[in-house]
Parts: sequence; C-alpha cells; structure tokens
Amino acid sequence: MLFFPFFGIGQEYVDLVKIGYGQSFNHTFEEPRPVESNITSLEVDLTLPVVINEKHAFITGAAFSRNHVQVFPDDELEIFRPGFDEDGFTTLYSTILKLGLASTYNDTWSSTLVLLPKIASDYVNISGNDFFLGGIALLKMQKTEHLKYRFGIYGSTEAFGFFTTPIVGWYYLSPNGQFEMDMSLPIAADINYTTGSITYGLDYYGIGRSFKINADDSNTYIDLSSLDFAAYIQYNAFDKSVLLRGKFGYASADYEAYQKGEKIDLGVSAFSFGDDRTQLNPDFSGGIFVKFEAIYRFTITSEEKIPEN
Repeated sequence: MLFFPFFGIGQEYVDLVKIGYGQSFNHTFEEPRPVESNITSLEVDLTLPVVINEKHAFITGAAFSRNHVQVFPDDELEIFRPGFDEDGFTTLYSTILKLGLASTYNDTWSSTLVLLPKIASDYVNISGNDFFLGGIALLKMQKTEHLKYRFGIYGSTEAFGFFTTPIVGWYYLSPNGQFEMDMSLPIAADINYTTGSITYGLDYYGIGRSFKINADDSNTYIDLSSLDFAAYIQYNAFDKSVLLRGKFGYASADYEAYQKGEKIDLGVSAFSFGDDRTQLNPDFSGGIFVKFEAIYRFTITSEEKIPEN
C-alpha cells in the first residue's frame, strides 16, 4: 500500500518521491548458538499520475528496495554457503513497476486498479524466474468531507506460491487539518498529529514477499515476512512540500530460506494453507530499527484535482 499514495477529496496532495534508509539491530539466530546480526535497507518510490480528464488518471511509477541481510549464521555456511558470502549475508533487491487507473464516478464512489509487476532476487543472472506479477484493486466511499472508507484486495505471485489479502480501511482528516488517520488493514496504518512545522506519528507496515537467490547456482529463495511498528517525528519544510521524517521502532523481520520449488497451496494475509516446506535456516528474531525518510509532496489546488488513488 505504500507503493503509491492516495489523493483527491479530503487529502489534497500526492507524494511524488519517497526515499527511505534504515538499519535494524540485534536480530538473533537462536540455534545452533545465539548470533546477533543487523539489516540495512534502502527504498525509493516514484509516482507520476497522468491526468486523462476530470474523472480518470493513469497511475505510473516505480518502487525499488535493497536489503542487506544475514540469512545463515556462520555455523551453517559449510552446508548452505552457495549464494551467500562467507558470513552468510546476501543482498536482496526488488523493482516494482506501477501501471494503473484511478477513476472517480461521483462525489461518493471512486476506484483504483493497479498492476504491480516486479523482479525480486539477488539480481545475479536475472531471468524470467525472478519475475512476479501482482496487483491491487480498491473501492472507496466518501462518507463525509473528512472521512472516507476503502475496501479492496491485493494479490501477487511469489516464489512460495500465490499470496493475497483483503484490505479494509479508512482515511480521516480533522476539520482543522491537524489530526490524520490513514488505515489500510492489515497492510498499513498511520496516525499522526501536526502542530506547526512538526508532525508526530505512529505507523505500522506489514510486509510479505519473496526473493530468488541465483548466485553460485544457489537453489534457494527467501520468504520475507515482517511487521514493522514505529513512532516518528517529521519536519515539514517549504510549506509542507518536503517532509523529513525520523522513525524508531520494532521489526519482526523474518527471513526464511527454502529450496526453490517448495511452495504453499495459498497464502491469505497472515495464514498459510498447505505449507509443508522445510526451512533451511534457523529462526531469526525481531529487532529495533531506525529509519530516515525524505518525501516530496505536491499539493493539489482545487482547480487541478485529479481522481483519488
């Protein structure tokens, strides 16, 4: 849900560029002996809406992520070293293309349909096997001037099979514009309060995706599932067009390694059906993280409103 913003009635802006850099600390392999490790991440998100008319707009853009993570503790390297460096680390990349349509039907109803094809792997010897296809469909109802509801579904092919989740949420902006709630459960949530040039907030983001490991003819893929909870403080510069955000929180960050070809029957939200896979690496505990984000936000005037996304 964070791959593209929501814009339109009641939320008169679009985030054109978002860059985030973070590190999480003290993740621990419990077996065969406690080993602590850190994760470094970089995310870049670009969105460019192309207005067709007052009712429709194309949604275009791309999102890129890079995660440097230790998947195996040192003790395991003699068995599972292919595809990983001498310390058990690998770098996981994901590039997502955004292609969709945002439509407004009347003052109450609107929708967004977006295809999200991606390439996700260690980006060594990239092939069609690293390509996955996803998409999201949302229906939105403007309840009042300050409140709208959203209902939808997200789905994606992954290395472990097909994953999908329903989406239920709402967006609320107080009449004075200081208190904001942006909820898209179970994927994302943001609650914040603005006073002057400073915004204080709490957010949540649930990640579920996979990456193929191709280096050294590895026969492995990574199944990433993480729940990130954070508090943040944000400085709103240049009339709230440039947002500088510092975050501190906790990430479960579970990077599970499996042999390529091992799949589940179906993944629905936090549930897996028909999961008979054998995990190759030890369990990986969560840890605290810090993250810095920079956002370029374009404010839409009443004369140039575009359909909400």
